This record gives sequence, C-alpha cells and structure tokens, in this order.
Amino acid sequence: MEKYLKKIPEELKGLINNVRDIAAKKNIKAYLVGGFVRDLILGVKNLDLDIVSAGDGIGLAQDFADAHGVKITVHQQFGTATVFVKPALKVDFSSSRKEYYPQPAHLPLVQAGSLKDDLFRRDFTINSMAIGLKDGSLVDYFGGLDDLRHKVIRVLHPLSFNDDPTRILRAVRFEQRYNFKIEPRTLKLLKEASRARLLERIHPHRTRDDLILVLKEKEPIKEIRRIEKLTGFDFVSPKLKVNARTYALLRAFKKQIDYFNKNYTRRRPLDNWVIYLIALLDCLDVKTTKGICARLGLRKGEEKRTVTYKQTKLKALKYLSKARVKPAKIFALLEPLSYETILALRGTYNHPLFRRNITDFLDIYNGMRIFVSGNDLRGLGVLPGPRYQEIFTQVLNAKLNGRVKTKEEELALIKQLLRKRS
Repeated sequence: MEKYLKKIPEELKGLINNVRDIAAKKNIKAYLVGGFVRDLILGVKNLDLDIVSAGDGIGLAQDFADAHGVKITVHQQFGTATVFVKPALKVDFSSSRKEYYPQPAHLPLVQAGSLKDDLFRRDFTINSMAIGLKDGSLVDYFGGLDDLRHKVIRVLHPLSFNDDPTRILRAVRFEQRYNFKIEPRTLKLLKEASRARLLERIHPHRTRDDLILVLKEKEPIKEIRRIEKLTGFDFVSPKLKVNARTYALLRAFKKQIDYFNKNYTRRRPLDNWVIYLIALLDCLDVKTTKGICARLGLRKGEEKRTVTYKQTKLKALKYLSKARVKPAKIFALLEPLSYETILALRGTYNHPLFRRNITDFLDIYNGMRIFVSGNDLRGLGVLPGPRYQEIFTQVLNAKLNGRVKTKEEELALIKQLLRKRS
C-alpha cells in the first residue's frame, strides 16, 4: 500500500517523513487525511497537509515545529495546531475527534474520538479517507475511493447539509473543479437544505470564506452558474440577482485577467477573486455593496477595490473615451486605483479609445515618478510646506505630458515656476 506515499510531491516527502518519525518516537499513530489524500489519489498537486493522530495531536505538532524551528499556532479547545513551515506552506495537526451539532448551521461541539469518528465528520466521502504514515495503508470506511473512481460527490449522512450548510458551496466547488457529479440522494438533500434557506443562517464570516474559495477556483464562472441554479445568491444578499449581464462581465473580466497576466508578469499578482466579486455585485448600488462588504467582514482594501469600481466607472468612461486625452489626466484618474479595479473598468467597456488609454497607463504612466526631491527644492530656497506638493504635481504632469524628461529639465521647470510665483 506504500504506492500512495510514493506519489507524494518531492517538496513534501521530507516533512511527512519527519512527522512519521516523531509520531513513531511518541508511539502515536498518525495519518494524512482529507483533501490532500483525495488529490494524491487523483494525481492533483496539493501542498496543504492535514495530519490526524490517534493521540496528542498538539504535542506532535509542537515537536514537529521545534524540529524545524518554525512558528506554531495552537487552538487548544479544538485540539488542533497549525505549523507554518514557510509562508506558503503549512501543516495542520489535530487529534482524532468527533463532533455534535447542537443546532443546524451552528459550530459543532468537539470531543475526543476514534479515527473513524474523525473521518465521519467530514463533508463528503471523497474527503473522508486517510493514509497511515507508518505503512502507507489507505483507510476508507465510507467508500470514498469508489466514489472517486466513479466521479461522485456524496455526503456521509442525511443531516450533513443541515449541520453545515456551507457544504452546499463546497459540493459545487468539488463537482465543477473535478467534473464530478453530485449523486441523486445528495442532490436531493442539498436542495432541501437550500429551500430551508439554511445558508442564510451561517455566520457571515464563514459565508465570506467559502464564497472567496468559490471565486478563487480556476473556472469560477462554472461554480457561480451552478450555485445560481441550485440555491441562488440570497445568502449574500436578497437583492443579488445573477443574470446575463453578470455572466457577460465575468467572461469579460476573465479575459482581462488573462491579458494582465500575459503582458505584465513583473507586476504584483492579482487577487482574481476580487475582480470576480466586482462582477458578481455589479447589479447592486454602492450602499448595498458597502453593506454586503461590512456584513461579510471584508478587509478595508477588499471593500475599497469593490466599491471604487462603482464610484469610478462613469467618470472613467466619460474622460477616457475621448481622443487625445492628456496623459496627466489618465494618470490622475487611474494611478489611485488598484489593478483589480482598473481591469474591471477595462473589461466593462469595450470602447477602443477607453481601452487604449488604460493600456497606455499600464504600459507607460503607471508608477511614473519625478527625479527631483525635497532636497532640490530646499537648494533652490523653497521652504518646506504645501508648496512642495504643488510643485511636484506640476512637474509630474509636465513629465507625463512629455514636456520634461531629464532631471535638468525638471529643475529648469521648477525655476520657471518659482519666477512666475515671485
């Protein structure tokens, strides 16, 4: 059965072997579980390690963290810990446990349990398998391997969606990501939970996390279409109605993401999900959008990018659709905006001049700076104060519009401005 361990990505083998050796010294049985096992069997790369131990999971995590000299975050009440090996690589540890849901759509109560209990609390059979670190044996109590082979999404028990309605969104994600099918009984249970509006009873922050995961998928348009068909988006807002314009924007925004990634490889990575969120919320006004962002608990920067698009698009269309618009005007409009907002604007209006002006900004003006500094102004006898910013703005506009190019020309312009002022 070691064939599964042989499929582990090279960059993880050392870490997993280290966990195995520490567990052996502590006389603890440790297992790889969940989505990592699913993707390992499917041959899909997944670097999110999830370890369950039949014993002291936190102690195992602490020893592992100590061995690597890295940070550990412990959640004592849940018997879990996360070890951050690298910024983009973490290992989740937990003791095997079982859960009870006191009410539908509420967080569970947790207590110690067996490995079978731990796997039974998972969302779907394909995520309920484990691989023993000692011998590589596959533990599959609930037919997950068979469902993987038949490309089926199946819940483990009839109350699964009642216990955790976010599983509705997860079912769609896995179905669309892997081109699987939600099996008939599971689909019936999903629709019943949807009709009972259970998604609307979830804490908004949990809704946010699962919605973002949907928007981060490789093909989120497929997920959005399936969610709209199965349950709609009332769980985000009763006013949110996905329609033909929404899908047209989503497709247009995807093209803009591809355009940016192809042509601007040296720029910071995009938050693609924010661009798709802008499209999803396009039908809503600014006030409603702000309310949704606040309720979901989006970060200030995420809310700002989403709302600024709505506040800017008419003004941007008015000025950037003109011929011979001055570069300084383009810069003034677009430089304060994020790439996500700019690409959403570029995808919204298929106007040649509008898109050409945005392309010019990205190619030429974005990040343009002047050579002169405060030291140069002090050398010319200008006392520090608001006048500095006025002069810098005038010089930058002149540079954008091609009137000055070198530091010497900038200084000459400043001297000219000072003579006019005196």
